[in-house]
Amino acid sequence: MPRSVECDVKELLKIVFSGLLPLVIEEVDDEGTELRLCARTPDRPAPCPLCGTHSTKVHAYHQRTLTDTPVDGRTVRVVVRVLRLACRARGCPRQTFREQLPGVLVRYQRRTSRLTAQIGAVVRELAGRAGTRVLSALAVRISKNTALRNLMRLPLPRHPVPRVLGVDDFALRKGRRYATVLTDAVTNTRIDVLPDRTADTLQASLRDHPGIEIVVRDGFAAYAEAIRRARPEVLQVADRWHLWHVRREALIGRVEVRDLRRRPVAAGR
Repeated sequence: MPRSVECDVKELLKIVFSGLLPLVIEEVDDEGTELRLCARTPDRPAPCPLCGTHSTKVHAYHQRTLTDTPVDGRTVRVVVRVLRLACRARGCPRQTFREQLPGVLVRYQRRTSRLTAQIGAVVRELAGRAGTRVLSALAVRISKNTALRNLMRLPLPRHPVPRVLGVDDFALRKGRRYATVLTDAVTNTRIDVLPDRTADTLQASLRDHPGIEIVVRDGFAAYAEAIRRARPEVLQVADRWHLWHVRREALIGRVEVRDLRRRPVAAGR
C-alpha cells in the first residue's frame, strides 16, 4: 500500500521551485494560466563586482520580473525584489551596485538560468520555427527570432585538433560571398567556420591549430597559399570530389570540342 508523505508549504515550495532556492519566496498567486511568485534576495552581504568588498548598506530597492520553467503547464513569473547596495570601500569608483545571484539572476536577462538552459537544449536540436512550436507545447512562448538568438549565444563545443583537416568553401550568397568550413576529414566533424575564404583568414586559423599533419582541400589557390605560409610542413592533398569534378569537366570539354570538329559544315559557310 503506498505510503503518504506529509510536508508543510515551505517544503513543498522547495520541491516545486527547486531552481529558485537561493531566493526567499514570500507569496504565490494562482492567476489561472500563470503562477506569480513574489520573492526577495536573502539578507546577507554581497560583494562589490569591482573591488570585492562585501556590503550590507542598502542604497535602493529594485524589482525584476523573470520567467521560470513552467509548472503543471502554466507559465511561472517571478517578481524579485533586488537590493542596490553601497560599496563601503573608500576610493572605489563603483559607488553602488546591484546584488547578483549566480544561477538564478543573470544580468540583463528576463529568464532564469534553468529556463534558458531548457530553451537552449530545444533550439540546439530544432532551431527556429520548429523549436518555438515544441516550446509552445511546453508552455514556453518565445518568438522565432528569440529562439535563434538563444541558439547563437550557445557556446560552441571544443573539438580536439584533427590530424587530417578538411578545408572547403561554401556560398553565403552564391557568386558574391563565400565562407570556409574546417572539418575533421576522418570523422566528418565540423571544427570551425571562417567568415570568408581569404588566405589571411585561413592562415590565422591554422596557426591556432597546431598538430595538423595533412590538409585535404579543394583547388582554390588562396587555400594553398595560406597552408604554405602557416604550416609549410603540412602535406596538402586534393579531396576526392574536387579531383573527380575537375577531371569530369575536362573530359566533357574535350568531348564537346571533338564533337564540334566532326560536325559537317553547311555549304556556303
